[in-house]
Amino acid sequence: MKNKKILIADDDLNIIASLKYMLSEENFDILAMTTPEAVLENLKRESVDLVLIDMNFQQDTTSGSEGLQLVEAIQQFDESLPIIVMTGWATIDIAVDAMRAGAKDFIQKPWNNERMLSAINTQLKLVSIDKKLNRLNQENKLLRSQSFPESTGIIAQSLAMKTLLSSLEELAQSDMSILLTGDNGTGKSMLAAYVHQRSSRADNSFVPVNMGAIPESLFESEMFGHLKGAFTDAKENRVGRFEMAEQGTLFLDELANIPMAQQAKLLRVLEDQKFEVVGSSKSLNADVRIISATNCDLAKAISEQQFRQDLFYRLNTIQLRVPSLRERIEDIEPLANHFLQSFSGKYNIVAPELSLEAIDKLQQYTWPGNIRELSHLMEKLLFTCKKTTIGGRDLLLENIHHSASELDEDSDDKLANNSSLSLDEIEKLSLINRLKHHRGNATETAKSLGLSRSGFYRRMSKYGLD
Repeated sequence: MKNKKILIADDDLNIIASLKYMLSEENFDILAMTTPEAVLENLKRESVDLVLIDMNFQQDTTSGSEGLQLVEAIQQFDESLPIIVMTGWATIDIAVDAMRAGAKDFIQKPWNNERMLSAINTQLKLVSIDKKLNRLNQENKLLRSQSFPESTGIIAQSLAMKTLLSSLEELAQSDMSILLTGDNGTGKSMLAAYVHQRSSRADNSFVPVNMGAIPESLFESEMFGHLKGAFTDAKENRVGRFEMAEQGTLFLDELANIPMAQQAKLLRVLEDQKFEVVGSSKSLNADVRIISATNCDLAKAISEQQFRQDLFYRLNTIQLRVPSLRERIEDIEPLANHFLQSFSGKYNIVAPELSLEAIDKLQQYTWPGNIRELSHLMEKLLFTCKKTTIGGRDLLLENIHHSASELDEDSDDKLANNSSLSLDEIEKLSLINRLKHHRGNATETAKSLGLSRSGFYRRMSKYGLD
């Protein structure tokens, strides 16, 4: 745990020496200044956790006016920074004025060590609680705005998944960066959460971010946060994803969709382990574990100068491929039953059973949408199948399989002329077709369809392909 940093300001060097000795013994890091100007100049460059200042400096030894002006200036600079004031000329009026100006506590000289330490620790705890509440509020907003699976109940009866989970169990004990590759819908986000929950960072936040869904103009604000007034629409302070994930795990999904200009900014943070909030010149520590995921061929993207090789090396400490659903046949039946029971509880509907014929058809299907497609199918069957047992025909996989087999570069017209398909099914299969044509590159696929990246991802999410 990093030591808390306290800035002391007093024009008496003996006072500074005494405070330094006492506070260093309590494992605080100390910065010492002798003038208000030095305090403000230092706060522009360095982050501190608390300010302890005298109310009277050399120009004025009794009224406390210099101290009050300094408190107000610090408040304008950073209103969340706790300030404790001290003076040898203590009066009720000075104490009240200091608290009104923004000070959090008032200490009279000569001080009592226990009282001083109690005041400092109390303010540091209050700031920590406020930061956690603010972070949790913003995390809750983030989680409400996106659908994100939990990592509980991972089903792994197939050898491929058992091998992968065994590797992830071992890697969870380290802090190394992990790159998960594989098709869309294979559960990469769930596996990232699985690693976090088994790591030493499990008590802190797991923060997922879909890199393809962040507008380029808002990249720094989303990732690093911003201060109120930093730009036109900055109505309030915003906590960025790196700060949310402090001492936890940051999951970068759809990694290949980060624009080149923003890749350099991300690389700098990962190399320096520091970042600046937009609107601030102070550096904050980035103590986060990075797990990233992509369905893109990053080697190809690097050769085409669409992805930075140095960023790839930074994120690719170890790379693991998540198998597609068609590569884990043994997991299809238990996954299907899991989804049926899960949706049964959600909607309070008795779940039908899968017949042997239905299981056989599920295991023969190619599952281009992988686990998400299976989940959506089971949810739909809960409402469309009115029998106690789901038969092979109830799955309606014949038409889908037939259409999927025709997915080539000229298949759009065939899909449109297939009278057995709904408009949604045509759109979904067209998306799959175009993604295959562009080898999973979401940016190129969106361009070819005339869609913005956000519009493309909304459609992907609609059909469980995101």
